[in-house]
Amino acid sequence: MSKNPVVGLTMGDPAGVGPELCLRMLRTSEVLDCCRPVVFGSHAVLQRVAESAGIEMASEVRPLDTWDGSVPEGQALVLDCPGLDSAAVLPGVVQPQCGAAAYTYIEQAILAANAARICAVVTGPLHKEALQLAGVPFPGHTEIFASHTDTQDYCMMLTSEAISVCLVSTHIALSAVPAFLTEDRIVKVIALADAAMKRLGRAGARLTVCGLNPHAGEHGLFGDEEGRLIEPAIVSARAAGFNVEGPLPPDTAFVPAQREKTDAYIVMYHDQGLIPFKMLAFDVGVNVTLGLPIVRTSVDHGTAFDIAWQGKASPVSMVEAVKVAVQLAESRVT
Repeated sequence: MSKNPVVGLTMGDPAGVGPELCLRMLRTSEVLDCCRPVVFGSHAVLQRVAESAGIEMASEVRPLDTWDGSVPEGQALVLDCPGLDSAAVLPGVVQPQCGAAAYTYIEQAILAANAARICAVVTGPLHKEALQLAGVPFPGHTEIFASHTDTQDYCMMLTSEAISVCLVSTHIALSAVPAFLTEDRIVKVIALADAAMKRLGRAGARLTVCGLNPHAGEHGLFGDEEGRLIEPAIVSARAAGFNVEGPLPPDTAFVPAQREKTDAYIVMYHDQGLIPFKMLAFDVGVNVTLGLPIVRTSVDHGTAFDIAWQGKASPVSMVEAVKVAVQLAESRVT
Protein backbone atom coordinates (compact mmCIF):
# COMPACT_ATOMS: atom_id res chain seq x y z
CA MET A 1 0.00 0.00 0.00
CA SER A 2 1.37 3.41 -0.95
CA LYS A 3 0.15 5.10 2.25
CA ASN A 4 -1.13 4.04 5.62
CA PRO A 5 -4.45 2.22 5.17
CA VAL A 6 -7.70 3.29 6.82
CA VAL A 7 -8.71 0.76 9.48
CA GLY A 8 -12.12 0.76 11.18
CA LEU A 9 -12.34 0.19 14.93
CA THR A 10 -15.69 -0.65 16.52
CA MET A 11 -16.19 0.64 20.06
CA GLY A 12 -17.73 -2.60 21.33
CA ASP A 13 -20.13 -2.57 24.26
CA PRO A 14 -20.22 1.02 25.54
CA ALA A 15 -20.35 -0.19 29.16
CA GLY A 16 -17.13 -2.19 28.84
CA VAL A 17 -13.47 -1.45 28.17
CA GLY A 18 -13.94 -1.00 24.41
CA PRO A 19 -14.33 2.80 24.54
CA GLU A 20 -11.15 3.16 26.59
CA LEU A 21 -9.25 0.92 24.19
CA CYS A 22 -10.43 2.97 21.21
CA LEU A 23 -9.32 6.19 22.90
CA ARG A 24 -5.89 4.68 23.43
CA MET A 25 -5.66 3.49 19.81
CA LEU A 26 -6.23 7.06 18.62
CA ARG A 27 -3.13 8.15 20.54
CA THR A 28 -0.81 5.14 20.24
CA SER A 29 2.17 5.78 17.95
CA GLU A 30 2.48 2.08 17.08
CA VAL A 31 -1.05 2.27 15.64
CA LEU A 32 -0.76 5.68 14.00
CA ASP A 33 2.51 4.65 12.34
CA CYS A 34 0.83 1.77 10.48
CA CYS A 35 -2.71 3.00 9.74
CA ARG A 36 -5.30 5.76 9.94
CA PRO A 37 -7.78 4.51 12.56
CA VAL A 38 -11.47 5.35 12.29
CA VAL A 39 -13.64 4.62 15.33
CA PHE A 40 -17.31 3.67 14.87
CA GLY A 41 -18.95 4.57 18.16
CA SER A 42 -20.51 7.22 20.36
CA HIS A 43 -18.66 10.50 20.72
CA ALA A 44 -20.56 11.30 23.92
CA VAL A 45 -19.59 7.97 25.51
CA LEU A 46 -15.97 8.45 24.46
CA GLN A 47 -16.01 11.88 26.12
CA ARG A 48 -17.40 10.41 29.33
CA VAL A 49 -14.81 7.64 29.34
CA ALA A 50 -11.99 10.08 28.56
CA GLU A 51 -12.93 12.14 31.62
CA SER A 52 -13.44 9.09 33.85
CA ALA A 53 -10.24 7.30 32.78
CA GLY A 54 -8.05 10.38 32.47
CA ILE A 55 -7.37 10.00 28.74
CA GLU A 56 -7.24 13.03 26.47
CA MET A 57 -9.74 13.02 23.61
CA ALA A 58 -7.50 13.91 20.67
CA SER A 59 -9.22 13.13 17.37
CA GLU A 60 -11.50 14.82 14.90
CA VAL A 61 -15.16 13.85 15.24
CA ARG A 62 -17.63 13.65 12.37
CA PRO A 63 -21.27 12.52 12.24
CA LEU A 64 -21.43 9.12 10.59
CA ASP A 65 -23.84 10.26 7.90
CA THR A 66 -21.53 13.10 6.75
CA TRP A 67 -18.39 11.00 6.32
CA ASP A 68 -17.21 10.84 2.72
CA GLY A 69 -14.65 8.10 3.36
CA SER A 70 -11.63 10.40 3.54
CA VAL A 71 -9.10 10.45 6.37
CA PRO A 72 -6.06 12.72 6.04
CA GLU A 73 -2.70 10.95 6.15
CA GLY A 74 -1.31 10.72 9.66
CA GLN A 75 -4.65 11.42 11.31
CA ALA A 76 -7.40 9.52 13.11
CA LEU A 77 -11.14 9.99 13.17
CA VAL A 78 -14.18 9.27 15.34
CA LEU A 79 -17.45 8.63 13.50
CA ASP A 80 -20.35 9.48 15.79
CA CYS A 81 -23.10 6.89 15.34
CA PRO A 82 -26.60 7.97 16.45
CA GLY A 83 -29.13 6.08 18.53
CA LEU A 84 -27.54 5.66 21.97
CA ASP A 85 -28.69 7.54 25.08
CA SER A 86 -25.13 8.02 26.28
CA ALA A 87 -26.14 9.67 29.55
CA ALA A 88 -27.97 6.48 30.57
CA VAL A 89 -25.00 4.17 29.98
CA LEU A 90 -23.78 2.62 33.23
CA PRO A 91 -20.20 1.35 33.15
CA GLY A 92 -19.88 -2.32 34.01
CA VAL A 93 -23.60 -3.05 33.74
CA VAL A 94 -25.34 -5.28 31.18
CA GLN A 95 -27.81 -3.09 29.28
CA PRO A 96 -29.93 -3.83 26.19
CA GLN A 97 -29.27 -0.42 24.66
CA CYS A 98 -25.52 -1.10 24.86
CA GLY A 99 -25.93 -4.41 23.05
CA ALA A 100 -27.97 -2.67 20.36
CA ALA A 101 -25.41 0.12 20.01
CA ALA A 102 -22.50 -2.30 19.76
CA TYR A 103 -24.35 -4.15 16.99
CA THR A 104 -24.91 -0.87 15.12
CA TYR A 105 -21.19 -0.06 15.22
CA ILE A 106 -20.39 -3.46 13.72
CA GLU A 107 -23.00 -3.10 10.98
CA GLN A 108 -21.71 0.34 10.00
CA ALA A 109 -18.10 -0.85 9.93
CA ILE A 110 -19.03 -3.81 7.72
CA LEU A 111 -20.86 -1.48 5.34
CA ALA A 112 -17.76 0.73 5.18
CA ALA A 113 -15.52 -2.27 4.52
CA ASN A 114 -17.83 -3.61 1.80
CA ALA A 115 -17.71 -0.15 0.18
CA ALA A 116 -13.86 -0.18 0.38
CA ARG A 117 -13.84 2.91 2.62
CA ILE A 118 -11.79 0.96 5.15
CA CYS A 119 -9.42 -1.92 4.48
CA ALA A 120 -10.14 -3.86 7.67
CA VAL A 121 -12.33 -3.94 10.77
CA VAL A 122 -10.87 -4.30 14.28
CA THR A 123 -13.61 -4.98 16.80
CA GLY A 124 -13.87 -4.01 20.44
CA PRO A 125 -15.34 -6.59 22.82
CA LEU A 126 -19.05 -7.41 22.91
CA HIS A 127 -21.16 -8.64 25.81
CA LYS A 128 -23.18 -11.58 24.54
CA GLU A 129 -25.95 -11.20 27.14
CA ALA A 130 -26.41 -7.53 26.18
CA LEU A 131 -26.67 -8.58 22.53
CA GLN A 132 -29.32 -11.14 23.42
CA LEU A 133 -31.30 -8.65 25.53
CA ALA A 134 -31.24 -6.26 22.57
CA GLY A 135 -32.78 -8.91 20.34
CA VAL A 136 -29.69 -9.34 18.18
CA PRO A 137 -30.06 -12.78 16.51
CA PHE A 138 -26.35 -13.71 16.66
CA PRO A 139 -24.22 -15.08 19.50
CA GLY A 140 -21.10 -13.10 18.64
CA HIS A 141 -18.87 -11.27 16.18
CA THR A 142 -17.96 -14.29 14.09
CA GLU A 143 -21.54 -15.09 13.19
CA ILE A 144 -22.44 -11.42 12.62
CA PHE A 145 -19.63 -10.92 10.12
CA ALA A 146 -20.40 -14.17 8.32
CA SER A 147 -24.07 -13.29 7.96
CA HIS A 148 -23.50 -9.69 6.85
CA THR A 149 -20.99 -10.74 4.19
CA ASP A 150 -22.92 -13.80 2.96
CA THR A 151 -20.01 -16.04 3.92
CA GLN A 152 -20.65 -19.79 4.17
CA ASP A 153 -17.18 -21.20 4.85
CA TYR A 154 -15.53 -19.39 7.75
CA CYS A 155 -13.89 -20.11 11.06
CA MET A 156 -12.45 -18.42 14.11
CA MET A 157 -8.68 -18.19 14.56
CA LEU A 158 -6.74 -16.97 17.59
CA THR A 159 -3.16 -16.08 16.73
CA SER A 160 0.02 -14.90 18.45
CA GLU A 161 3.76 -15.45 18.19
CA ALA A 162 3.53 -18.29 20.70
CA ILE A 163 0.52 -20.22 19.37
CA SER A 164 -2.27 -20.11 16.77
CA VAL A 165 -5.50 -22.10 16.93
CA CYS A 166 -8.32 -22.47 14.39
CA LEU A 167 -11.71 -23.66 15.60
CA VAL A 168 -13.87 -26.16 13.73
CA SER A 169 -16.85 -25.17 15.93
CA THR A 170 -17.26 -21.93 17.84
CA HIS A 171 -20.09 -20.66 20.05
CA ILE A 172 -22.15 -23.79 20.51
CA ALA A 173 -22.81 -26.02 23.50
CA LEU A 174 -20.25 -28.72 24.13
CA SER A 175 -23.00 -31.31 23.84
CA ALA A 176 -23.70 -30.12 20.28
CA VAL A 177 -20.13 -30.42 19.03
CA PRO A 178 -20.10 -34.11 17.93
CA ALA A 179 -23.17 -33.65 15.73
CA PHE A 180 -21.72 -30.44 14.27
CA LEU A 181 -18.48 -32.06 13.09
CA THR A 182 -18.21 -33.32 9.52
CA GLU A 183 -15.27 -34.44 7.42
CA ASP A 184 -15.94 -31.62 4.95
CA ARG A 185 -16.03 -28.99 7.69
CA ILE A 186 -12.70 -30.13 9.13
CA VAL A 187 -11.05 -30.05 5.69
CA LYS A 188 -12.38 -26.53 5.07
CA VAL A 189 -10.95 -25.27 8.37
CA ILE A 190 -7.58 -26.85 7.53
CA ALA A 191 -7.61 -25.01 4.19
CA LEU A 192 -8.60 -21.71 5.84
CA ALA A 193 -5.83 -22.11 8.42
CA ASP A 194 -3.21 -22.80 5.76
CA ALA A 195 -4.26 -19.76 3.72
CA ALA A 196 -4.18 -17.53 6.81
CA MET A 197 -0.73 -18.70 7.80
CA LYS A 198 0.51 -17.96 4.28
CA ARG A 199 -0.82 -14.39 4.49
CA LEU A 200 0.92 -14.03 7.85
CA GLY A 201 4.23 -15.05 6.32
CA ARG A 202 4.21 -18.78 7.10
CA ALA A 203 3.84 -20.51 3.75
CA GLY A 204 3.63 -24.31 3.91
CA ALA A 205 2.34 -24.14 7.45
CA ARG A 206 2.69 -27.14 9.72
CA LEU A 207 -0.81 -27.90 10.97
CA THR A 208 -1.63 -30.09 13.96
CA VAL A 209 -5.17 -31.48 14.23
CA CYS A 210 -6.54 -32.38 17.66
CA GLY A 211 -8.84 -35.29 18.32
CA LEU A 212 -12.21 -34.77 19.97
CA ASN A 213 -12.15 -37.46 22.63
CA PRO A 214 -9.71 -38.40 25.42
CA HIS A 215 -6.64 -40.13 23.96
CA ALA A 216 -7.98 -39.16 20.51
CA GLY A 217 -10.58 -41.89 20.91
CA GLU A 218 -8.11 -44.71 21.69
CA HIS A 219 -9.03 -46.51 18.46
CA GLY A 220 -12.75 -46.25 19.11
CA LEU A 221 -12.78 -47.08 22.81
CA PHE A 222 -13.85 -43.55 23.80
CA GLY A 223 -15.73 -42.40 20.74
CA ASP A 224 -15.69 -42.93 16.98
CA GLU A 225 -15.38 -39.32 15.72
CA GLU A 226 -11.64 -39.67 15.14
CA GLY A 227 -11.91 -42.73 12.90
CA ARG A 228 -15.16 -41.71 11.27
CA LEU A 229 -14.54 -37.99 10.64
CA ILE A 230 -11.19 -36.54 11.71
CA GLU A 231 -8.80 -39.13 10.25
CA PRO A 232 -10.54 -39.16 6.83
CA ALA A 233 -10.40 -35.34 6.82
CA ILE A 234 -6.66 -35.44 7.45
CA VAL A 235 -6.17 -37.95 4.62
CA SER A 236 -8.13 -35.67 2.27
CA ALA A 237 -6.18 -32.61 3.39
CA ARG A 238 -2.84 -34.33 2.82
CA ALA A 239 -3.98 -35.41 -0.63
CA ALA A 240 -4.74 -31.74 -1.34
CA GLY A 241 -1.18 -30.79 -0.42
CA PHE A 242 -1.56 -29.55 3.15
CA ASN A 243 1.10 -30.34 5.77
CA VAL A 244 -1.09 -31.93 8.44
CA GLU A 245 -0.37 -34.07 11.50
CA GLY A 246 -2.91 -35.82 13.72
CA PRO A 247 -5.30 -36.46 15.20
CA LEU A 248 -3.32 -35.91 18.38
CA PRO A 249 -4.69 -36.47 21.88
CA PRO A 250 -5.71 -33.02 23.11
CA ASP A 251 -3.96 -33.45 26.48
CA THR A 252 -0.51 -33.71 24.84
CA ALA A 253 -1.02 -31.70 21.65
CA PHE A 254 0.07 -28.42 23.25
CA VAL A 255 3.24 -29.49 25.06
CA PRO A 256 6.35 -27.44 24.17
CA ALA A 257 7.88 -30.08 21.88
CA GLN A 258 4.72 -30.23 19.75
CA ARG A 259 4.32 -26.45 19.69
CA GLU A 260 7.83 -26.14 18.29
CA LYS A 261 6.79 -28.06 15.19
CA THR A 262 3.30 -26.55 14.81
CA ASP A 263 2.40 -23.29 13.08
CA ALA A 264 -1.32 -23.63 13.76
CA TYR A 265 -3.62 -26.05 15.54
CA ILE A 266 -6.99 -27.24 14.25
CA VAL A 267 -9.22 -27.81 17.28
CA MET A 268 -12.67 -29.31 17.41
CA TYR A 269 -14.35 -26.96 19.88
CA HIS A 270 -14.00 -23.56 21.53
CA ASP A 271 -12.32 -24.31 24.86
CA GLN A 272 -10.10 -27.05 23.45
CA GLY A 273 -8.15 -24.30 21.70
CA LEU A 274 -8.80 -21.24 23.83
CA ILE A 275 -7.63 -22.69 27.14
CA PRO A 276 -4.04 -23.32 25.94
CA PHE A 277 -4.11 -20.16 23.82
CA LYS A 278 -5.03 -17.88 26.71
CA MET A 279 -2.55 -19.62 28.99
CA LEU A 280 0.21 -18.69 26.55
CA ALA A 281 -0.95 -15.45 24.92
CA PHE A 282 -3.72 -13.83 26.90
CA ASP A 283 -2.37 -10.28 26.71
CA VAL A 284 -1.14 -10.35 23.11
CA GLY A 285 -3.54 -12.67 21.28
CA VAL A 286 -5.60 -11.61 18.29
CA ASN A 287 -8.93 -13.02 17.13
CA VAL A 288 -9.32 -13.31 13.33
CA THR A 289 -12.37 -14.44 11.35
CA LEU A 290 -11.10 -16.49 8.42
CA GLY A 291 -12.93 -16.92 5.12
CA LEU A 292 -14.55 -13.48 4.97
CA PRO A 293 -14.29 -11.21 1.90
CA ILE A 294 -13.13 -8.47 4.28
CA VAL A 295 -10.45 -8.45 6.98
CA ARG A 296 -11.72 -8.69 10.56
CA THR A 297 -9.57 -8.95 13.68
CA SER A 298 -10.33 -8.39 17.34
CA VAL A 299 -8.98 -8.41 20.84
CA ASP A 300 -8.98 -11.89 22.37
CA HIS A 301 -10.60 -10.79 25.64
CA GLY A 302 -14.04 -9.73 26.80
CA THR A 303 -15.70 -6.54 27.99
CA ALA A 304 -13.96 -6.62 31.42
CA PHE A 305 -16.88 -4.89 33.12
CA ASP A 306 -15.03 -5.01 36.46
CA ILE A 307 -12.50 -2.42 35.25
CA ALA A 308 -14.61 -0.51 32.71
CA TRP A 309 -14.00 3.25 32.41
CA GLN A 310 -11.27 3.17 35.09
CA GLY A 311 -8.17 3.67 32.95
CA LYS A 312 -6.96 0.15 33.75
CA ALA A 313 -7.57 -1.67 30.45
CA SER A 314 -4.46 -2.97 28.70
CA PRO A 315 -4.30 -1.86 25.05
CA VAL A 316 -1.77 -4.52 24.04
CA SER A 317 -4.22 -6.98 22.46
CA MET A 318 -5.95 -4.27 20.43
CA VAL A 319 -2.62 -2.88 19.23
CA GLU A 320 -1.71 -6.38 18.06
CA ALA A 321 -5.15 -6.75 16.44
CA VAL A 322 -4.58 -3.55 14.45
CA LYS A 323 -1.13 -4.69 13.33
CA VAL A 324 -2.42 -8.10 12.22
CA ALA A 325 -5.34 -6.43 10.41
CA VAL A 326 -2.94 -4.21 8.46
CA GLN A 327 -0.73 -7.19 7.61
CA LEU A 328 -3.69 -9.21 6.35
CA ALA A 329 -5.03 -6.26 4.36
CA GLU A 330 -1.67 -5.63 2.73
CA SER A 331 -1.22 -9.32 1.86
CA ARG A 332 -4.63 -9.28 0.18
CA VAL A 333 -3.60 -6.58 -2.33
CA THR A 334 0.00 -7.62 -3.01
